[in-house]
Amino acid sequence: MRTFVSAVAVLIGLVLAAVAVPAMWVDRNIVREDGFVAFTAPLGKDPVFQQRLAAAAVGSLGAEQIPEALSGLVTPILDSAARSLTTMPGYPDAWTETLRKSHRLNIADPTTAPAEADGASTLTLDLAPLVALVAKQVADATTLPLEAPDQLLITIGQPEHRQVLDRVSAFAPMGYAAAAGALIAFALAFVAARRRWTVLAGIGLGALVLAGAWTLAADAAGGAATRTNSGNEVAEIFKNEFVSAASSSFGEWTLMAAVAGGVLLAVGLLLRVVGGRRRA
Repeated sequence: MRTFVSAVAVLIGLVLAAVAVPAMWVDRNIVREDGFVAFTAPLGKDPVFQQRLAAAAVGSLGAEQIPEALSGLVTPILDSAARSLTTMPGYPDAWTETLRKSHRLNIADPTTAPAEADGASTLTLDLAPLVALVAKQVADATTLPLEAPDQLLITIGQPEHRQVLDRVSAFAPMGYAAAAGALIAFALAFVAARRRWTVLAGIGLGALVLAGAWTLAADAAGGAATRTNSGNEVAEIFKNEFVSAASSSFGEWTLMAAVAGGVLLAVGLLLRVVGGRRRA
């Protein structure tokens, strides 16, 4: 009976762990605003992406805001701003604010979400802070009062992707409870076991299997995301860079799980050998 209870507890713990690890990664890197900003901030350093961001920001300042008599003066300044946007002192803050506004639109907390988030049906990137930076640059150079739009939304995902993200975001915080449940189940298995080395070996082997399963699932999800096309070059670069960064980050988690599993399996087998020699 003790062996049966121990085996069931190990299986329950592995099932809970299978859910807990991806859920905690999503919560820390996507659901939480600060985590999302820290995770995606490096994407703004990609040279190609920076060029496309600058072009989109400058292109959003409509010609109707520039008097025809001043177009010859303003156009070179806009061209210069497009080339130097990412080197401006305010660029890091503008990019961070872009990420924060985008996060609030896509993963909205009902208590703090902007009103426009209620009607959002797709995944979007709001470039308004970058446009404001360009407008200020032009205004400082020409005294022309250019007005940046409150929003400049670029679609980076389809409605079905938004629906999946909403569901995942709702359940991701439960990963911590699942992790606690997994630890309790493993502790129960260890206490109930007649041969405790089998518990360690079983958990270790299970962790190795889970690491492989997580890797396959992450690759499948990343492939599905990259196969969709938003039709916007900026959005495509951001999406591809995000998928690559997410794959790399989650890969570190699966690697740690695999290493931990290998250590537990080795310790369990070592205890088995040592115990066998003592009995002999």
